[in-house]
Amino acid sequence: MRICTLGDLALDVIVRLREPLARGADASSEITIGAGGQAANVAAWVCALGGHARYIGKRGDDAAGRAAASELAAQGVEIVGPVVADGRSGVVVSLVDADGERTMCPDRGVAVELHPDELEPAWLEGCGWLHVSGYALFAEPVRSAALRAAALARGAGARVSVDLASWTGIRDAGHDRVRADLATLRPDVVFANEDEDEWVGGRVEGPSWIVKRGAAGCSFDGEELPALPVADVVDTTGAGDALAAGWLVGGPELALAAAARCVERAGSMPPRS
Repeated sequence: MRICTLGDLALDVIVRLREPLARGADASSEITIGAGGQAANVAAWVCALGGHARYIGKRGDDAAGRAAASELAAQGVEIVGPVVADGRSGVVVSLVDADGERTMCPDRGVAVELHPDELEPAWLEGCGWLHVSGYALFAEPVRSAALRAAALARGAGARVSVDLASWTGIRDAGHDRVRADLATLRPDVVFANEDEDEWVGGRVEGPSWIVKRGAAGCSFDGEELPALPVADVVDTTGAGDALAAGWLVGGPELALAAAARCVERAGSMPPRS
């Protein structure tokens, strides 16, 4: 089964702070650079977990875009979507504290400029799932593209999943509009962390509702399962994306195992074998 993902492909800059930030001065850190973006992360983890993935999105033909696309392709992901010759690809800076918790500073570049009429129905053919990143619902015209992609996927016999992505995105887009978009998308499953779940107003009628609770584990449509033990939490960036990929490929057990693998290393992508 192929899983298609729609959203951002970006260059991730992971800054693991060795000491607290010092305003106007320096703070020692360890920095890792690699591909990222929620939709791209899910696609990469799908491949790492034995599935097949196709990423759908818009990117620039700049150094950041070429580097991110090259790494995503090396993960085994098929990449489709417009490439803008003079466009600026997204870059996400993640500040990771000593506990592994991250604060993200995204610059999404041309990813938000994907238009509905740029989608090709063939991109959705043969996919069992379309996974929509919530970031795609927070700005136009990519929001309209996501809604059209979901309709095309449904028409091709696929199921639809949505990750709510960011509580600040829900806040800025508006609680009512995000809930209305969920009604239009008619997802089979929604992924959210506890803050996103609260900001969207709790579950909507219809889809399975999966709430990620970090170190406390995960609620799979009301079934509470603990997180798997890890030797050391290095970086939580991308852990929720790994969990979503694991669930789509193999259900709750694989979801928790993928999240545990993710937090044990820096960066949001799985290690390449």
